[in-house]
Amino acid sequence: MNALDWILLIIAVAACAGFLLQVKKAQQAVVDVSKATAKAEEDLRAQRDKTIADAEREAARTLERGQKEADALRKESELKAKEQSIQARQEAENLVNERMTNLDKQGQRLQQKEESLDKKLAQVEQKTKELELKTDKTREEQEKLDALRAEAKKLVEEQGRKLEELSGLTREEAKAEIIGQLEYTAKMVRRIEDEAQEEAQKKARWTIGAAIQRVASDVVAEITVTSVQLPSDDLKGRIIGREGRNIRAIEKATGCDLIVDDTPETIVVSSFDPIRREVARQSILKLLADGRIHPARIEEVVEKTKVDMDQHLKEIGESTAIAMGFPDVHPKLHKLIGRLNYRTSYGQNVLDHTREVAHIAEYMAAEMGANAKLARRAGLFHDIGKAIDREVEGTHIEIGMELLKRFGEKEDVIHAMSCHHGDHEPRTVEAMLITAADALSAARPGARREMLETYVKRLEQLEGIANSYKGVQKSYAMQAGREIRILVDAGQINDDQAYWIAKDVTKRIEGEMQYPGQIKVTVMRETRAVEYAR
Repeated sequence: MNALDWILLIIAVAACAGFLLQVKKAQQAVVDVSKATAKAEEDLRAQRDKTIADAEREAARTLERGQKEADALRKESELKAKEQSIQARQEAENLVNERMTNLDKQGQRLQQKEESLDKKLAQVEQKTKELELKTDKTREEQEKLDALRAEAKKLVEEQGRKLEELSGLTREEAKAEIIGQLEYTAKMVRRIEDEAQEEAQKKARWTIGAAIQRVASDVVAEITVTSVQLPSDDLKGRIIGREGRNIRAIEKATGCDLIVDDTPETIVVSSFDPIRREVARQSILKLLADGRIHPARIEEVVEKTKVDMDQHLKEIGESTAIAMGFPDVHPKLHKLIGRLNYRTSYGQNVLDHTREVAHIAEYMAAEMGANAKLARRAGLFHDIGKAIDREVEGTHIEIGMELLKRFGEKEDVIHAMSCHHGDHEPRTVEAMLITAADALSAARPGARREMLETYVKRLEQLEGIANSYKGVQKSYAMQAGREIRILVDAGQINDDQAYWIAKDVTKRIEGEMQYPGQIKVTVMRETRAVEYAR
């Protein structure tokens, strides 16, 4: 054998050996796989057995828990059923008890009603017996009364015959004489009643005149300035504005002067026209509330305030006319009447004055039998010219007459209002009443500023006259100078002397003073005995 053969042989032997080795490894792998498979099967069997055992145990526990819950539910249902049965039994017992109680009460009420009916029946029977007794007694008394009436009639007839015999007159003649005397007495009574009524009417007129003269109201001082209160002094600078442009714009738009001084939180608006002052005051208040203060805004606010003021004046005039009973007043007169609310004359508000004159004239006209409605209307319009007398030439009477003619007022109203200052001769009673009412409203104490000093002097003069008498302790002028009460010393002045003091004071007042109406003088004298128990 050569080398190649040996090499081939070696290769073949090596190949056989490798193949055998591979076969052996394959066999070993098969063995290993068999072992692993056996082990896996064994693990699976163990896991299955364990799972089955766990499932059996869980099933047993679930079954046991379900059994317990079922037992608990059964017991709870039994308890509820018992409670419901007990509650139902209790409600039934309560209902039965309640019905039994109601039945007992109804039985008691029925028994009480029966007893009450028995008592009433007994009372009715008793009253029936009493009524029968009263009826019998009344019948007996009626019979006695009839007998007495017959006897009295007989006695009257006998007395009449005796009177005829004594007087020598028959019954008809006596009756005629008595009737004549009664007619004379009736005439006398009627005459006395007429005289008394006439005197009462005179006294009533005099009393009403005195009462009218005592009308009093608050005194309103006539001023030409109005104060505007500011929340703080810082706002004065905003009202003035940069270089004074705001205050100049306000003064130009309103026609009023604004005075900004050291007075804290106050701006003074000055003007002779009260309407302009009121427009300026309201405009400043609106600007302060708005917060925007500059010339353009000032002009806008002032114009709006003027429109609002016109509407306000119309509303015042309309309400006044309606309140006075004149809804037919021309609409253009409403604004003029409203302007009188901001017009004063010697401190007296002209609108209040016109209303007062209208009422006084109406009262006097009604008392005198004149046309009260005409007097009231003329009184309302008598000063209407003062609404624009500062804007139009002429007296307020001439202006008022022209206005009333323009707006269709009747001639009687115009004539009555035109005479209240003596410019025209009055032709009607109402015209004279307007003159009297205007004088009363203006001249009464405290009505106008110029009369205040005279009013105070009269009070002082009254007290001076009273205090000048010996024995007078104090004197008090009261009722706006319409009454004076004098206290005298009871030790120095007796009752007769007190009477003569009252007479003397009255005569001195009449001789030394001038006053409208009357003044009541009362002298009071009293004795007081005072002791103290200790």
